Amino acid sequence: MTSNATSDFASINARVRVMYATLLTSQDFIMLDETPNLEALLSQLKHTAYAPYLERTKEKELTARHAAFLMRMRLSEAFHSIINGSPEYTRPLLTQLYRYYQVNNLKAVLRGIVTNSSWDRVRFVLFPFDSEKSIPAQAMLETGSVTQAIELIKDTPFYETLSFAMKRFSVEQSLFPIEVALDMDYWRELWKEVKALPNEDRDFATRIIGPLIDMNNLMWAIRYRTYHNLSEEEIINYTLSFGYHVHDENIRGIAAGADISQIVKKIYPDLTNLDQIFLDIKTGLPKLELLLQKNVANQCHSAFVGNPFQIGIPLAYLVLFDLEIQDLVVLLEAKTNQTSIEELKGFLVNN
Repeated sequence: MTSNATSDFASINARVRVMYATLLTSQDFIMLDETPNLEALLSQLKHTAYAPYLERTKEKELTARHAAFLMRMRLSEAFHSIINGSPEYTRPLLTQLYRYYQVNNLKAVLRGIVTNSSWDRVRFVLFPFDSEKSIPAQAMLETGSVTQAIELIKDTPFYETLSFAMKRFSVEQSLFPIEVALDMDYWRELWKEVKALPNEDRDFATRIIGPLIDMNNLMWAIRYRTYHNLSEEEIINYTLSFGYHVHDENIRGIAAGADISQIVKKIYPDLTNLDQIFLDIKTGLPKLELLLQKNVANQCHSAFVGNPFQIGIPLAYLVLFDLEIQDLVVLLEAKTNQTSIEELKGFLVNN
């Protein structure tokens, strides 16, 4: 590592640790869980670091969806701050991590086209980007055509992937092949950027990004087999051939019909309650995903112990921040729908 990189990491490490200290605690989430309705939840959130964002609109106009959009602005600003403050050679990885939200925005817009949704319905589902990084979401939606919408993003990194996937879409009239293509291309590029780092940084980045890739790839394979009844060949084609602890042989085993519970136990020997989860795999999958998300969160927290001059710390913070937003969105929706506290806890990473 060069002296300039060490200096940059010293600066960004101090900044990220301050940000890390503003993440909501378990006690914060207990208080948020116990709020009786959406109004009370939003009131409680205005005593946290989200206050300046939630106050950007009139309180009476603050729906759950709008509140989620405003809170994501804080995450967007955190990405900008960290990318700009990190050593230059780490920025391609951080930028690709940030691109995850562009992928989600693309999928949301294309779904909006297929379901004939209005812009008012779609806009607050999107992740807030500045105009420089944003796709022309409203213009895409208003074409009313998936084909025409994709033509509006010819100059983006997504166009080639989407153009290829359109062949399947034209035949099947389903967004499934488009969404799979976007997801797989995203994770391949992210892993490529991890592998492009110098040795020590690569190791630290792998400990954060690796569990994320494993979780997604494993859940894809299990869902394809359990929910969608895809063939062995399709499952293999629609999953990644690389990972951290989840290897190609594990995915191929699931695709070929092997015992899913035994494969998962072998990969994650320390996970608890797996026998209970696999009593009914279809209802148990959300619980498995939650366990894997908690595993990711634990790995991220551990990055803050030890060497401060490394890429794992900003990566870990950004992943933890994303998981926090995910939990808050669950809370917003739950309070809107009057979901009980006990039922709610089964969907939260931070509980």
